Amino acid sequence: MNPKPLVRAVAALAAGATLLGTGYVAGSRHASSATSATSASVEHSDTDAARKVLYWHDPMVPNQHFDKPGKSPFMDMQLQPVYADAAGPDGIKIDPTLQQNLGVRYATVQRVNAPDGFDAIGTTQFDESSADVVQSRVTGYIDRLEANAPMQHIAKGAPVASLYVPDWLAPQEEYLALRRSGMDASLLAAARARMKALSIPDALVAALDRTGQVQTHLTLTAAETGVLSELNVREGAMVTPGQTIAKITGLSKLWLIVEIPESLALQARPGMSVDAIAAADGAQHFSGRIREILPAISADSRTLQARLEIDNAQSKLTPGMLMRVRVSSAAPSTQLVVPSEAVITTGKRSLVIVRGDDGQMRPVEVATGRDAGSNTVIASGLTEGQQVVASGQFLIDSEASLKSVLPRLGASGADAASSATSNAASNAASSTAPGYETTGKIEKITPETITLSHQPVPALHWSAMTMAFAKPSADAFADIHTGETVRFAFRQTDSGYQLTKVEPLGAQP
Repeated sequence: MNPKPLVRAVAALAAGATLLGTGYVAGSRHASSATSATSASVEHSDTDAARKVLYWHDPMVPNQHFDKPGKSPFMDMQLQPVYADAAGPDGIKIDPTLQQNLGVRYATVQRVNAPDGFDAIGTTQFDESSADVVQSRVTGYIDRLEANAPMQHIAKGAPVASLYVPDWLAPQEEYLALRRSGMDASLLAAARARMKALSIPDALVAALDRTGQVQTHLTLTAAETGVLSELNVREGAMVTPGQTIAKITGLSKLWLIVEIPESLALQARPGMSVDAIAAADGAQHFSGRIREILPAISADSRTLQARLEIDNAQSKLTPGMLMRVRVSSAAPSTQLVVPSEAVITTGKRSLVIVRGDDGQMRPVEVATGRDAGSNTVIASGLTEGQQVVASGQFLIDSEASLKSVLPRLGASGADAASSATSNAASNAASSTAPGYETTGKIEKITPETITLSHQPVPALHWSAMTMAFAKPSADAFADIHTGETVRFAFRQTDSGYQLTKVEPLGAQP
């Protein structure tokens, strides 16, 4: 028997068994993989089906909504769905991981005892209510000036000027003659009454009786210690009755004039306490209460002035010094506050981003009051205990396209016209947005848009693509045609990207 055919038959059977086993294993793995993929696909499909789609939109133009999926008319990309559990009618919802990546931080609306007050600037001035005026009651001549320079310090009772009064000579000589001739007392009394009528002081009349010498010089003295804030004469000058020779102002008390901004004018009231710190020395504090509010607004600085008296017995202050002032009421009041960084001021209104119990974030318009340290008082719009976004608001705006939510705030029914006006103003304001420039080929022109196949825009991290840009008006760029290569500029608005310039570079070959 020849063994070779038998050996060949056995080898063939072994090879067939091996191939059969390999095919079975491979088939089993493929079936398992297919089953797993089918299961994942079904699970994903079930998940998407469970989520309700509100609308589809182009993330680059969030204001434009579509009722079915498809290709974006603005960009070369597919429309993206917006799910009901990801956004509300006036808010958005961001994944917690993304919030952490954005550095979003929250704060609680709190009710605290905040003193009703504000910060301001003040300056010291002479206390005019305590100024003493040195005047002449007779006609005479300045014989000698003891205090001869403005702002000169002078002590109480110190001489200011010596006044020569020639009109006093005749009545005094008449009185002396009557006394020497032995006239009766009635005539002497009449002579004394005449001298008094001529404003001869009793001290000079007594010296006349004592010495028998005519007194023609009068020394004018300071009634209090202070400085010579005014000096209106010089030696040899003639003075008349009622003329002011000098004014002496004390320094033991000064006026503090607080400059209150016009926006805070209604908060200022007489009796409010004032804590003032000298700009020259932050360790020096001076306190008082507003005595009166001056009834005038400065046309130059648009400030209202409040006046109070401060003690300067230690002479640490001089008129004209700058003071940092804190004005506050006697008793603090309960106020709702949020961190000042949580308030977004647009120029026309103030907004905060509130996180609801369902995790949605929505903008809320608030009426703000004064600043209380690092917080801002909320007059209306929020309630105690609400959660507001304290940091990362503008990152949220960029990531979640809040621009499509903010214009709808408070716009309903009768407010539609107001909302339209607001949107128009917003579009006008967007003209100040940064512009971008590149080149491209015109693919299509409609009354509303121009579709361009453009080159990359590095500033926006855009690669070359084909997209539609809005025209500022239907008849804009009338001199361009489909197929031309152009250089164009555009900027971002609330409704998408709008062209600002289109210049033909010649037909593309």
